[in-house]
Amino acid sequence: MVLNTIKVNNHTIEIVKGDITEEEIEAIVNAANSSLQHGGGVALAISSAAGKKLRKECEQYIEKNGQVPTGSAMITTGGNLNAKFVIHTVGPIWGSGNEDEKLRSAITSSLELCEKHTLKSCSFPAISSGIYGFPKERCAKIFFEVLNGYFNENPDSKIELLRLCNIDEKTSSIFLAESKKVSITSVQSVSSNL
Repeated sequence: MVLNTIKVNNHTIEIVKGDITEEEIEAIVNAANSSLQHGGGVALAISSAAGKKLRKECEQYIEKNGQVPTGSAMITTGGNLNAKFVIHTVGPIWGSGNEDEKLRSAITSSLELCEKHTLKSCSFPAISSGIYGFPKERCAKIFFEVLNGYFNENPDSKIELLRLCNIDEKTSSIFLAESKKVSITSVQSVSSNL
């Protein structure tokens, strides 16, 4: 369910309450850990829905490249998901130090992978705000700061649609509230169902 839609130049950002594993979109983002083990939260849900192929690709990546550093991302195919790709990004654990910058980097690294693979649509969960304990309000604020900055600095970005998709009421409500605070100098609020 789309709760709100905002525009940054020609790019559409939708705030969505729903299951990211069911998104019919080119890529979804997985809130991964450095070893790409899918132990819980969004990572476990995505891994379970995607199946063995995705887990195998993650294992092969780790064997070849080692762990994925916090703030960076890698990409696999989507396995059994509707999405063609899964971008695995490693957000910060709250209390690890320099968390805001690490979260900004995780979001930006994911966007850059979308560009590299010429993806026009992508769906993000609220990275680090679950098991990793990053405060949800702060997470939402950083997401909108990064997206606003990114699409203003990269007006020719190939990403046409970016969805912020969270399954739980609390996180969805926080992202909805934050979307309504976004500066209207470069972002125009289009619609709201709540």
